[in-house]
Amino acid sequence: MYDANHLIRQLRDSSLGREDDVFARLPDGSTVTFGALFAGAERMAAALVSQGVQPGDRVAVQVQKTIQAIELYLGTVMAGGIFLPLNTAYTGPEVAYFVGDAEPRVVVCDRARLEEISAVAGAAQVLTLDANGLGSLRTLADGQDGFEAVAREPGDLAAILYTSGTTGRSKGAMLSHDNLSSNSAMLQEYWRFTAEDVLIHALPIFHTHGLFVATNVALFAGAQVVFLPGFNADAILEAMPSATAMMGVPTFYTRLLADERVTKERAANMRLFISGSAPLLVDTHEQWETRTGHRILERYGMTETNMSTSNPYDGERRPGTVGFPLPGVEARVMQDGAEVPAGEIGVLEVRGANVFQGYWQMPEKTAEELKPDGWFITGDMAKIDADGYVTIVGREKDLVITGGFNVYPKEVESLIDDLPGVLESAVIGVPHPDFGEAVVAVVVPEGEGTSADAIHSALSGQLARFKQPKQVILLEALPRNTMGKVQKKALREEYAGLFG
Repeated sequence: MYDANHLIRQLRDSSLGREDDVFARLPDGSTVTFGALFAGAERMAAALVSQGVQPGDRVAVQVQKTIQAIELYLGTVMAGGIFLPLNTAYTGPEVAYFVGDAEPRVVVCDRARLEEISAVAGAAQVLTLDANGLGSLRTLADGQDGFEAVAREPGDLAAILYTSGTTGRSKGAMLSHDNLSSNSAMLQEYWRFTAEDVLIHALPIFHTHGLFVATNVALFAGAQVVFLPGFNADAILEAMPSATAMMGVPTFYTRLLADERVTKERAANMRLFISGSAPLLVDTHEQWETRTGHRILERYGMTETNMSTSNPYDGERRPGTVGFPLPGVEARVMQDGAEVPAGEIGVLEVRGANVFQGYWQMPEKTAEELKPDGWFITGDMAKIDADGYVTIVGREKDLVITGGFNVYPKEVESLIDDLPGVLESAVIGVPHPDFGEAVVAVVVPEGEGTSADAIHSALSGQLARFKQPKQVILLEALPRNTMGKVQKKALREEYAGLFG
């Protein structure tokens, strides 16, 4: 009954004949089988259709992480709809923008926010689903019985994910059935996931990493997941001895390293730790390997491209790099319309079946960033070394141009991060009356004794004068989004008036 729906068929194939096997272990000790998961998804699909959802309609979802939310994702795709997950931190006015832009047929929100979201939902039908998996949608779904998946081709849209909107309006990246299925199938093979794996799943599911990497890869492999509502060190450490893999953001690893229970003995059953969504410090790599005996596998992706590069499963996992272009993905570094030599910095472009279909209702923006021959301009500054390893240097918009000279923040940050007494740093450019922009370092100290003067002194012999920070600012923590990415835009705004 799933054969006609491209993505659902492939997500289901690995568990055919294994319907009674456990897919998810939940925090309360209960389990969900593959059969129960897909039966629940069928009921969700039928419930959505009962509310008027037709093939191609958008279903906007802002709910807490539950197994019912996964059923809703699968059910939306089963019904031929387009799944549109929204960050749970978005306010009513922010949700109003997404609803106004995507014009969903149905909006699903937490019961506690029904009044707030209903006020901005326009013509959309508003249903609820709370942190316990209960609400009007669940009630509606429980009254349904089975569903025949709607036919969908590889090129049909399966999801729209909005970019974080750090510059200008958020853009809705359109992802097809094939964008998602091809990437998941390739990652499953590249990272060696099988039905024997148990994946610790503590990531949010409104984002590519938790939904389309962790969840889809587990389903493609027929693997089991330890399904956690969010990061919880106790729960992760409890699960680790019987798990085999974990996908996380750098913050997961830094927080876990602060716990003395992270040992080689506890990680003995694990075969793979993966990190993404934000850069992982070399120091974190080294500490994790010392403590657990495992070398973290760092990879790189974007909302628009799913996963594009990864350090190898077998072979050298180089700290500070995001590995090689994945099988079927091409990558190149461009500057002024030409590909640069190995080791030189430019803008990273990628091409492959993983690359999205364009931005929802933004043809001009699509034309700017997605070339007719399929190359997507990522906006990330990068270099590819002679061995083929890709290193992300920073966002193109984060480039600092001071006195006519280019400064790549990552170069300065790497030196600062290696200094004793420094936990991490963020280098930004702020307006300067003489230089156009000035280099400013925002530093999070580790322990006592770190000073701005000491950092200035340490850098003076290591960097050209124009690269050295005009000012060093010490903070207790860097501003981050929910996926752990440092919000440099917020820092630039905060310190825009530093030099008058």
